[in-house]
Amino acid sequence: MNLSSRQHLRAGIKFLKYLTILLTALWFSISLPGCSLFPANVSPNASTQSTKTTAPLQRFDGITVNVVTRSGVIGAGLERRIPEFESLTGAKVKLTMHDFGKVYDMLQADWSSASPKYDMAVAMPQWLIDFVNANYLEDLTARVKADAALQWEDIVPFFRNANAIHNQRIYGVPLDGDYHLLYYRTDLLQKAGLTPPLTWDDYLKVARNFHGKDLNGDGTPDYGSCIAKEPGHVGFFMFSSIATSYLQSKGTGQGAFFDSETMKPLVKNEAFAKALDVYKQTMAYGVPDDANLKFVEARNVFLAGRCALMIDWGDIPTLAIDPTLSKVTNKVGAAMTPGSSQVLDQTTGKFTVCDKFVCPYAIDGINHAPFAANLGYTGVISAKAAPKVKDAAYAFLSYMSQPAQANVDVTIGATGFNPYRVSQFKDVTPWIQAGMSEEAANNYLGAIGITLSNPNMALDLKLPHAKRYQLEILEPALTDFMAGKISREQTMGRVEQGWEKITDQVGRESQKTAYRYSLGLQS
Repeated sequence: MNLSSRQHLRAGIKFLKYLTILLTALWFSISLPGCSLFPANVSPNASTQSTKTTAPLQRFDGITVNVVTRSGVIGAGLERRIPEFESLTGAKVKLTMHDFGKVYDMLQADWSSASPKYDMAVAMPQWLIDFVNANYLEDLTARVKADAALQWEDIVPFFRNANAIHNQRIYGVPLDGDYHLLYYRTDLLQKAGLTPPLTWDDYLKVARNFHGKDLNGDGTPDYGSCIAKEPGHVGFFMFSSIATSYLQSKGTGQGAFFDSETMKPLVKNEAFAKALDVYKQTMAYGVPDDANLKFVEARNVFLAGRCALMIDWGDIPTLAIDPTLSKVTNKVGAAMTPGSSQVLDQTTGKFTVCDKFVCPYAIDGINHAPFAANLGYTGVISAKAAPKVKDAAYAFLSYMSQPAQANVDVTIGATGFNPYRVSQFKDVTPWIQAGMSEEAANNYLGAIGITLSNPNMALDLKLPHAKRYQLEILEPALTDFMAGKISREQTMGRVEQGWEKITDQVGRESQKTAYRYSLGLQS
């Protein structure tokens, strides 16, 4: 595990300074292959110079906006801003929160009714295409174009395109950017003379090194790895974060879920099998009953100082500076998720060693495909809401996303909002004011920047019925595999069969078109 300083920089990004952060933020102007992030009829005229609201908010006295989102994080972020918005505008915002897995079905039932209860939702963007296709969502293009205070062009182009735009029309306002990162205890690795793992095999080795040792000084053996595998919630996200590094190697436009020419699932192959093996092997270095480790519990174990490594969204460094939650303040390092020196050659179907042809974006022979898990929660408005309610709902979304509010909210771990605006990377001052050391802030923002600027970043599944593919087929199969109820081969067969059935039911050609569009492919 003794790596060169160059490798150490790429993996740990421990001493990135202001200039690197700024340049990384500017790199975010890259487009998805074949897809302009500034369509001529979409890109609004918005200044990115100011971080203050440029005009007083409109009054909405007597108007109630019914909003729904997931409980816990995200819901807490909205809840935090509602009182001040109500005070500034006279509107009433009624927030309803549901468990993660119930939001999609609840919205489908509500918005398909003649008189929907909910006027607005903050939801996963990969599910929104179903609502767009059903004409449930308000087209926000004109509103965004006219909204200078929103500072649309300050939103990282990746998130504008992936989270909010469909067929060159704007249907959502991003409030969050989502991606998985590797987190590690800087103090533990430094003392052990180790550097952050570059591959998943390295991850297992580092986890093994620390597992069973007392990592927080309380006399109790602790854990090498904390990866939440909670069935029905985050398990399929975490598995996908491992699998993408084995399945996608030729850039974002290649995709990691299906063959973009045939829509054949990229499942029954040695690369997917390797990902299943790694996912299961992490259990050996996790908490008891690791296969059912809940999302919140994994975070609590890490923040208590009882874990050396974990994979999670961008919340960990901001949660780690909360003295009421954390015993690892400024002891958390962030890096791009591990990769692999072997990948699936999608042309031949073989699991092969990286070379410049198969892995053109490899770093020192290692293919990284960091996973944009969940893409980032986005606000949308029901097309059936009353006109004045739509106005108030949009005003609330804009207010939440404007830099004056958003650039503070992303520094607070309890909100669930992660950096998604260029301005959030330009100045480390808000992060230092929130409690991060300058080194920790540079490390964290640098890790995000390296992740989002990676030309091989893997997109979360964004096509009609994504929920069925992920939560109804992949997730239960993974749960049974981790429990030892089915073999690796049975798992792959079950996922492939289930995915093929959905594709054929919905329509292979239409699904292929949607999948290719999501990857930025023209046809």
